[in-house]
Amino acid sequence: MKPSIVVLVNQSETAEHAAHYAAALGAPLHAHVALLHLHHDPMLLAPDSALVTAAQTDRSYAEVAADMAALAQELPGAAEATVSVLPMAEAVAEAVLRHQPLLLAMGLSPEHDVLDHLLRNHVLPVLRATHLPLLLVPQAAARPAAPRRVLLALDAELYTLSTASRELAPLLAAWQAAYTVTHVMLDEKSAYQRRRMAMADVRASGLLPPDAPLWVYQERDVAPAAGILQALADTQADLLVLIARPRSFLKGLFHRSVTTQLLERCPVPVLVLPVAAAAEPVALSRPITDAASWTAGALAGLSPAN
Repeated sequence: MKPSIVVLVNQSETAEHAAHYAAALGAPLHAHVALLHLHHDPMLLAPDSALVTAAQTDRSYAEVAADMAALAQELPGAAEATVSVLPMAEAVAEAVLRHQPLLLAMGLSPEHDVLDHLLRNHVLPVLRATHLPLLLVPQAAARPAAPRRVLLALDAELYTLSTASRELAPLLAAWQAAYTVTHVMLDEKSAYQRRRMAMADVRASGLLPPDAPLWVYQERDVAPAAGILQALADTQADLLVLIARPRSFLKGLFHRSVTTQLLERCPVPVLVLPVAAAAEPVALSRPITDAASWTAGALAGLSPAN
């Protein structure tokens, strides 16, 4: 099956930029880009639900479908657009079943409260069930192009990437980028040991080609978010990769976490790679028809955010 990327879009410049960036990211593998737009009548939704249909207008379904088809035609390579009237969780689950994407992508709006609501209540349940990587493209990101310098941010804990994260390896290899690993050191005595472990961990993950250039950037005595942002500037990276654990990725991603601080200030796209859970889920085999049950079931058993 041809590689694909599902991009969640609305009628905004941020979403259009994210679509073009996702297309550029997948171009080395000739990835198919599937745009997914949620078309809901705000007058028929609860106030909080209306918020998550960002950039809704009174345009008809046919007009919106025409706009999305036009956007798909602007993208390089194969692309298509789907306008769905299903609730967010169901629409994304259906798109994942249909396209079996390498990752999900969406624009990172400056309106973090709306983004927070959308991801926490609608997208994250799907991500927990699929363990798919998530690409977030800030509105201020540079023009779309395959990354040439990539920064991987790690913490001090061991990790095993999810199956979906490991399946991104051919895409990362196709970029032919240079990679730098960064982690913020609070204990200077362990810096050398962690430097060696960080290199070994990334190599052992199978995410990068064995011959990919790889360096380590270390910051000491700085807050994690500030250290990562400094590393981005010093290495001139054009993509940030975050290794995300279930407790932070699925519950605290946008709540008083390092990731929150990064996303509010990060000038480059962020690729969030989930680690494997204790019992990694199997691929979805049918569309979800009960959004409430889907959300409740997907969020059950989460560990507290750190």
